[in-house]
This record gives sequence, structure tokens and C-alpha cells, in this order.
Amino acid sequence: MSPAKNEPGLDPVQPAPARPAAGVVEGFRLANGLTVVAIPDRRAPVVTHMVWYRNGSADDPPGKSGIAHFLEHLMFKGTATHPQGEFSKRIAEIGGQENAFTGNDYTAYFQRVAKEHLGELMAFEADRMTGLKLTDEVVTPERDVVLEERRMHCDADPSAQLNEAVQATLFAHHPYGTPIIGWAHEIETLDRADALAYYGRFYTPENAILVVAGDIDPQEVRALAERHYGPVRPRGDAPERRRPKEPLAAARRLVVVNDEKVEQPSWQRCYVAPSHRTAAPGESPALDVLAHLLGGGQTSLLYRKLVLEEHKAVAAGAYYMGDAFDDTRFYLYAIPVPGASLPELDAAVDRVLGAFVETGVAPAELERAKTRLVAEAIYAQDSQFALARWYGASLATGQTIEDVQCWPERIEAVSADDVVAAARKWLDRRRAVTGYLLPPDQPEAA
Repeated sequence: MSPAKNEPGLDPVQPAPARPAAGVVEGFRLANGLTVVAIPDRRAPVVTHMVWYRNGSADDPPGKSGIAHFLEHLMFKGTATHPQGEFSKRIAEIGGQENAFTGNDYTAYFQRVAKEHLGELMAFEADRMTGLKLTDEVVTPERDVVLEERRMHCDADPSAQLNEAVQATLFAHHPYGTPIIGWAHEIETLDRADALAYYGRFYTPENAILVVAGDIDPQEVRALAERHYGPVRPRGDAPERRRPKEPLAAARRLVVVNDEKVEQPSWQRCYVAPSHRTAAPGESPALDVLAHLLGGGQTSLLYRKLVLEEHKAVAAGAYYMGDAFDDTRFYLYAIPVPGASLPELDAAVDRVLGAFVETGVAPAELERAKTRLVAEAIYAQDSQFALARWYGASLATGQTIEDVQCWPERIEAVSADDVVAAARKWLDRRRAVTGYLLPPDQPEAA
């Protein structure tokens, strides 16, 4: 498993693609509840096979943070039928690739191989859905691996420490405030019984989504899925997600991290905003467009104002994490020029946002932003993995195939008034947490 994929933190997914040009996406459900999505893409004789489970770190039981990510590690430890390493060894033998990742709302496992090996992959993955074999001799050392991963990627990285503090402050009640990898003192308590209980609850066909993209025919995918996944017995209804709702905040909040490893100060602000699933009609596309207008590259408003005109920053941007099951995040970030303080940069961002809400967006600028967003989604179809990931992440967070395919049309329908209304409603400082990352000898108000 790649450290980059397992590294804890936020897992933003790019905007959903338009319909793939190579074929019609088909979705269906097996009798045992498994959702299947087939995405034809015949440009190369390869397939990407992904299994998504509708559970992530936000579904960790209280006091057991990190169990979703921990189980992702343990899923590579072998089954009663296939001992540890056999699955990975076989993928390497046939020249394939594999990996896995955990997010707030899902855990996914994927392989990319020549198309003739698709059935074999399904057989391995279906076996691991039911036959995971765990002993204390396997679980305890792997828990230590996760703790070391946390020390390396979180505890030793000031930017990760700031991000964790911002998220924990932004979501004081909702589990999105807990890091995906978990808190160290809770990871230390995880054991074999915890892992097996979590596995038995969530790793079921009715809680899973199979996505296959590549040189395939949907009927072929259906037949293979019926053969390999169909015999997996369902456990009943899929687990319900009943998460506490974050109360509306009434105070501006500032988080500051000073660390000797910081050479370049940085500024960020994170707002609570609705996701694609929780937003009112039209709001989520407006937030997509707003993020692009404010921070989508060197022609964006924040970059033009803060970097090119006012010379207060060397970089600035924004992004919106629309793919989430519950209310999500809208990010602004900037890196100051030498000599500029973070409070000055903070005030400059507020001035830019205030002017934007007052003056609105020019029609040509709006159309350019929408065209670029849709074009980026179309160009991204060149990546078979991106296609599979977009559909998987969208379905795992409560959307449908139609929602994914209609995303370009919803972007095109966004008006200037929609964008300004979204900014006025959701970019409210009371909904946000601001983060400062500073060297140890630099006070926050310097």
C-alpha cells in the first residue's frame, strides 16, 4: 500500500466527469445487494477494478478512531483461502497495480490489470470480503505500523498538525473533526476483536459498490460479478449512517501552530458548507464555480488580487470538497510574501471577499470559469482510474450515476446571482476556522 494513498488527511475528489465518450455507463444491483457500475473505455486492453465500502473514518465507533483505516491495512493480511501476500504477489506476476485508501465516508480497494484477468481479481476480492483471517500475531504489529505512520505523517509535520487542529475546531461535534488515521491514544487500544467487529458490520455486499472501468462490456461485467460476488451472502440491511449534526457556530475561531520546522508561514481558512448530497438544489454547483472563480489557478480572483496586484502573497487558492455524505468544507489558503504578517493577509482576504459579494462576477468571467470546469472534467476522462474513482466516490456519498453524468449541465446552469448568493451565505466567518502556521519565534500578530 502506497504511503501517499494511506497518508491521513483530507481526500478531495475532483469534479465529476461528463459522460465517457467510449460507451454508456451502466449500473445494476445483484440479488445480495452489491451495487455494480460498468464504465466502458476501450482505448487500451486494461481494466480498473475497484470495490468501495460505504464506511470511512466518520463511521468509526466512539473511542475507536482510526479503525476504518486500520482495517484497510489488515485487509492485505490474507484469508482462510489465500494466505498473506498471495493476492499482491499474483497482481505483481501479471504486471498489475494495486492500492487502497480510506476517506471520511468510504474505504476503497483497487487493482489495474490486463482485461483478461478481471474475473481472477473479482474472485480474490470477493474472498477477502468474507474470509479475512486475523490473529493477534498479525493485528498487533500492524497497529504499531499505523502508529508509526501517524508519527511520521502527522505528529512530525507541522502543516498536518495545523490541519488536524483546524478540522477538530471546525467540527467539534461531527466526526469529520477526527483525523482519518485516528488519534494516537485511541489507535493504541485497537485490537483483533475491534477489527473483526468492524469487518463484520461494514464489509458486506449490501454495503459495497463494485466499479469496473476499461475495455469491458457491461454484460460481461454483470456475468463475472454474478459468478464471483453473487455467492457472497448478504447480512441484512446495510448499516445506517446516523451521525451527529454540527451545531451552527456563532464565533470566529483562530488556530495557531508554531513549530521550529516551519520555514514558510502559511494561512488557511476552512468553512462548513453543504456537500453535493446535502445542498439545496443549485447550491453545490454554485460552490463548485465559486471555488474556481476565487482560487482556481493564476487567473483566479485571490491570486490576481493577493499575488499580482497587492503583492501580499506568493500563492493563493480555494477548493470545495463537494463529495461528502454530510456537510463538508470550503477551503481558502495563501502563503504570504516575506515580511507580510498573517493577520494582514487575513484582512486582505476579507477585503477581496467583501468586494466580490458587493460587485459580483462579470458575465465573461463566469462563462470562462464554467467552461474551464467542464473542460477539465472532460479532459480527465483520459484517466481510467479517475473515471472509476469519480463514480465510486459519488455513489459512496449518496449520489447516483445520473447525478455524476448531469454535473456538467448543472455547472452550465449556474448564474452570477447563484455564485454571489453562495458566497454571501456560506463564506461567513462565523462558519469558519482560520489557521496560522508560524515559526516558533514569530507571534501570530507580528
